[in-house]
Amino acid sequence: MTSAPHARNPLLDALPAEPRLVELGQPLFTGMPCSPNHPGFRMVLARRHGDMVRPDGGSAANETIVTGGHVGTHIDALSHVSHEGKLHGGIDAAQAQTGGAFSRHGAEETPAMVTRGVLLDVAAAHGTDTLPGGYGITADDLDAAARHGGEEPRAGDVALVRTGWARTFDDPTTYLGKETGVPGITEEAGEWLVARGVRAVGSDTTACEQILPGAGHSVLPVHRLLLVDHGVYIMEHLALEDLAATGQHAFVFVVAPLRIVGGTGSPVRPVAVVA
Repeated sequence: MTSAPHARNPLLDALPAEPRLVELGQPLFTGMPCSPNHPGFRMVLARRHGDMVRPDGGSAANETIVTGGHVGTHIDALSHVSHEGKLHGGIDAAQAQTGGAFSRHGAEETPAMVTRGVLLDVAAAHGTDTLPGGYGITADDLDAAARHGGEEPRAGDVALVRTGWARTFDDPTTYLGKETGVPGITEEAGEWLVARGVRAVGSDTTACEQILPGAGHSVLPVHRLLLVDHGVYIMEHLALEDLAATGQHAFVFVVAPLRIVGGTGSPVRPVAVVA
């Protein structure tokens, strides 16, 4: 008796014969730019070669890493933001965080994703390398970016919004934009993405939304819209320059969060599979 063949994943059919992986994550290093709301990344060698030498001459080194869950390229769990005391789905935030870790919507519940990704290159659609600080990306901007790239997000996709701001990543003061503001999507643009049924939204900035000059991260309405109202995951600090350089606006997107029990976010190393 022969068994029926398994249905083939259409994503596999979309893979090129010789796929190439494009890194979408920033490197992690001490002193890297970090949101003022989160503890920064620190890495130090805890043991160096020669501190202990085995009888056969071998030696080993290791490190200690201290970091917040929202530092570097990361994904926000649905426990990250509440509104009027409620998490996504009406869950009571205070009750869920009792005991020092979230019993609901923790980072361990954030799924790994292998899905279609779409690059919405707003900077390129504006004919510039980098959008100006504090620029608010509108629904019309996302329409223009979709037309520019010839691809629009569909239900279940991951939408990556390029502002070009990652070009300033090596200059933390400029990248964080305390005085200049940082470009990003507005609530209107967030509604545009929600209407298309995306599973997650990512950006090449420290906060996946418009940050006005001098305002800092005092109010983050897009986080409320995506995480709380609609259960759409957010990724930040993406590196999108190499992906933009490929000219490919639809690709296979792969990401796997760490299963941090009760956490509010996780560092990730996302990749795009392109031709």
